[in-house]
Amino acid sequence: MNSSRPYLVRALYEWIVDNDCTPHLLVDADFAGVQVPPGFASDGQIVLNVSPGAVRHLHMDNEAVSFEGRFGGVAHSLYIPSAAVMAIYARENGQGMVFDLEPPVPDDEDGDGPDDQGPPDGEPPRPSGRPSLKVVK
Repeated sequence: MNSSRPYLVRALYEWIVDNDCTPHLLVDADFAGVQVPPGFASDGQIVLNVSPGAVRHLHMDNEAVSFEGRFGGVAHSLYIPSAAVMAIYARENGQGMVFDLEPPVPDDEDGDGPDDQGPPDGEPPRPSGRPSLKVVK
């Protein structure tokens, strides 16, 4: 199953902007593939203002968030893989969502993964882990 993170980031971004607030992304700057301006990250993290007035060419899809922004008056192109987004929130009130780290999803192109036949002997399927829902205030 695809990660829900990019879908939630897009939805929360729209919700924050619709409520006239400023969306910010908290990003793991050390995550593989992240392209942010050097020297602006702190403790391996960077907070990015992604409001419509602060960025150009914002593009959010299931793989990444990309845009152009200015840092210290210099234009930079940024690329943030979806898995590197740690949180999205409104600057004005902190409303948003923090994401758990997701384990990498292996590619199952060769068909060596489990089959879709279900459990033997007609047993109902059981969840493999605990739910990971969070309360957002």
